[in-house]
Parts: sequence; structure tokens; C-alpha cells
Amino acid sequence: MTRPAQATIDFTALRCNLALVRATAPGRRVMAIVKANAYGHGLVRIARILGDSDTDGVDAFGVACLEEAEALRAAGIERPITLLEGVFEPSEYHAAARLGLTVVVHHVWQLEALESIVLPVPIAVWLKVDTGMRRLGISVADTRDAWQRLGNCRNACAPVGLMTHLACADEQDPCVTHNQLASFRGAAAELSAEWCLANSAGILGHPESHGQWVRPGIMLYGVSPFAHDCALALGLQPVMHFTSRLIAIKRVRAGEAVGYGGTWTSTTDTLVGTVAAGYADGYPRHARSGTPVLVNGQEVPLVGRVSMDMLCVDLKSQPDARIGDPVLLWGKGLPVERIATAAGTIPYELLCRIAPRVAIKEQD
Repeated sequence: MTRPAQATIDFTALRCNLALVRATAPGRRVMAIVKANAYGHGLVRIARILGDSDTDGVDAFGVACLEEAEALRAAGIERPITLLEGVFEPSEYHAAARLGLTVVVHHVWQLEALESIVLPVPIAVWLKVDTGMRRLGISVADTRDAWQRLGNCRNACAPVGLMTHLACADEQDPCVTHNQLASFRGAAAELSAEWCLANSAGILGHPESHGQWVRPGIMLYGVSPFAHDCALALGLQPVMHFTSRLIAIKRVRAGEAVGYGGTWTSTTDTLVGTVAAGYADGYPRHARSGTPVLVNGQEVPLVGRVSMDMLCVDLKSQPDARIGDPVLLWGKGLPVERIATAAGTIPYELLCRIAPRVAIKEQD
């Protein structure tokens, strides 16, 4: 019998989330963000579904590095692919040209390298503007000059697009986002360029940021980008369902401790179930006692420390539970957002940390 920890990837949910992007930002082209193994969901499998023209597929993909783009091309993905961080060294421009990639230019060294290199064909370029994230991007003051230089560069296809990244679009106070949008409009004034500004939070919360392109990430995978709004309320459906099974049930008496360090002690006689899933599978080690887990569709609390291969749950409310019963760690009925909150992190991290040893099941 194989290890029961399993992640089911729901393609129907993925298509529904893409449809919500289209409905929320009508008429905009969609760059689906599939970096980091499509947020842990599987780079190639997700790209194939999102790129399916029979289901109103996306217009382009966004990845973090050349290796991700190469994997997509090797799998036969032909749609445009954007290197969101640009090249890490000048020689990567040759690979970008060979693979037909679009490249972000966010720093003067990348611009100078593109001007000085000799490529067999010009490549498509986005110029990234720093409007307040202060991570990547040309300054607002230098945008016009950089955009004009790229327009005159023999290695860059015209026209050159403009993009930025919204730092606080997921927060309830819109002031920072409004200031960023104002800065971007000032930088882009009188420049004949397409705009790409809106991430998932921008798509859902700031329609004025939509531009000609939007680039959804976390919302495609059925997770809310907002701490104050749940995915279900936004019409999003979870794409990943992380499951396992009970592999042991023990009677624990009042006053007895469970797990490493004895951090949880039962206050009553109870049953404790052991689940075949731990931090080596991607479940967060720092999830505290009381974190919800579903056993047979019913919520029970995590107890004690999560270990490498196992975690324990209090089955006081499930006295009829049996070894082999199904366990949902997150997914439909138990949003990953709740687990992330209990672990003091964000859903992105949990999804990206699903381990290679977790079996993947595709569901259409």
C-alpha cells in the first residue's frame, strides 16, 4: 500500500477560477502566474489546462526563471511565457530568443546588457516600474528614458509594455494602492504602451488597476488574496485537496501528554488518532494545537506537535472513527487559509511546500 498522503488537483475548480478572472476583468488579456511549480499544483499540468483554447485559455504565462520556461516549452506549451524577474545573466537573453520568451527588464544592468548583446531575433519586453514595492523596477523618474531606449534597441520588439507590482492591494486601506496607481500613470503618461498592473488582489479589489493585461496568481488556485475575505465568498473554488488517512488510534487518559515535547496534555480520557502526514509532506510544523482537521468530514482539533511524517488529532467527537478513515488537511470544506492562520503563515507558503513524496491525483 502506498503512503496515503495525497494531493488531488481539481481541474474543474481551476477552470471555474479562470472564468471568474475573465468575468471580473472583461476584455483584458490574462497572464496566468505559474511560477514555483504553479504554486505547488504542478507547472505543466496546470499550464496545459489553463492554456486550453477550448475553454477560453489564458493569453500568456508568467514564470520566475528560465528553467520553468524551458520546462513549459519542452512540454509543448506554445503560448507566450514571461520571465517575471528577467534574466539573471546576459547569456540568458540568447535562451530567451531561442525559446520565444518575453522578458521583464527591471534594472539598468539588464537594459544595458540587452543593448550590447547580439541576438538572432528581437524579443518581447516588459519594462517594470517601481511605484512603491521597492523590490524590483526602474524608478518612476527614469521610466521614460528606459522605455525610449528599449524602443530603440534592436534586440527588443516594439512596442515595449509597462508593468508594476501592487504592494498592498490585499489590504483594506486602499491608500497605498491608489498612490501606486497614480505614480504609474504619471510614469506612463504619453507613452504608447500596454499596461500590466493587477495581481489577484488588484483584479478582485481594484478594477481601476486592470489595464490591458491582468496577471492572476493565487486566485487561480482557489485561494483568497485578502485576509478579510474568504475564497468561498469571492466565488473561488480550491484546486488542491490535501488528504491522508488515520493509521492509528490510541486511548489517552486525562493528564497524559501527546507528541514531541509533551506540549499538549489531555484534560479528559479521550481517543487520539494518528494521521500519516507531517512537515516532510508539506503540512506546517508550527500549526498549533486546535488547528482544524476533518476526519470523515467532521472537524476535529490537531493536538501536540506536528512531526516529520505524522500528526495527531483528538477524536473525542469521533468515537466511531476507525483506522483507514479519510482525513482532509485542507481543501473543499476546510480552506487552506484557516491552516495558514493557525500556523502563523500564508496560504501561498503551504501550497508551495507540498513535498515530492506526496502522491498527486488529477481530477477533472
